Amino acid sequence: MDDHQTALPQDAATSATAPVPAPVAWDITEGLTGYEDAVARMEQRAAEIAEGRAPELVWLVEHPPLYTAGTSARDEDLTQPDRFPVHISKRGGQYTYHGPGQRVAYVMLDLNRRGRDIRAFVEALEGWVIDTLAEFNLRGEIRQGRVGVWIARPDLPPLPDGTPREDKIAAIGIRLRKWVSFHGISINVEPDLDHFGGIVPCGISGHGVTSLVDLGLPVTLGDLDAALRRSFEARFGATKDAPETD
Repeated sequence: MDDHQTALPQDAATSATAPVPAPVAWDITEGLTGYEDAVARMEQRAAEIAEGRAPELVWLVEHPPLYTAGTSARDEDLTQPDRFPVHISKRGGQYTYHGPGQRVAYVMLDLNRRGRDIRAFVEALEGWVIDTLAEFNLRGEIRQGRVGVWIARPDLPPLPDGTPREDKIAAIGIRLRKWVSFHGISINVEPDLDHFGGIVPCGISGHGVTSLVDLGLPVTLGDLDAALRRSFEARFGATKDAPETD
């Protein structure tokens, strides 16, 4: 999920104002989750939400090392195609990396009930990431024409053209089906940053990639998860622990 580009919903009609949604189920899977298994679960859950058979869900996972190609991915941006498995994804965006030490938050929300405004939804996801980083005294920023959430690096030498260095710490990429979202965000806690070297992340060259631990913050996945939940509730509403069968 490498950026804020969005694969458009299949149904583009406008909905009426809806009641405040019920609490969103919140689920954390320990260990590493296979990417294809994750996509299958997301697609099934999104369909159930659209049909009114399941509550909305935020699902936090880690993946084994892999690359994903979004709907705008360019072949030339996969520079080491044999390094890790490559998965074709229907989310918006280009190439990205997922792996251990990176928290991926899959967001299955019903925009039929939250307002069918794609731009506002993506901005809310960006704000969620920025609010979460602020809990660790980090200033995350959005850059026009340069996707993801970025951290200014005045501690590092500028780029050859004199442009101040900025490193990407989080990615956003979603898809909508019947106005229910899936895919979502990823935040680098302590991944192996060298693994990003097999792609041009999000098609952006020049700037780098960073993580919370790379920036000198002793943050664990558990620390981030707690901050993500607090920030999510402030922007999107209440959550509830998902049952084990969810």
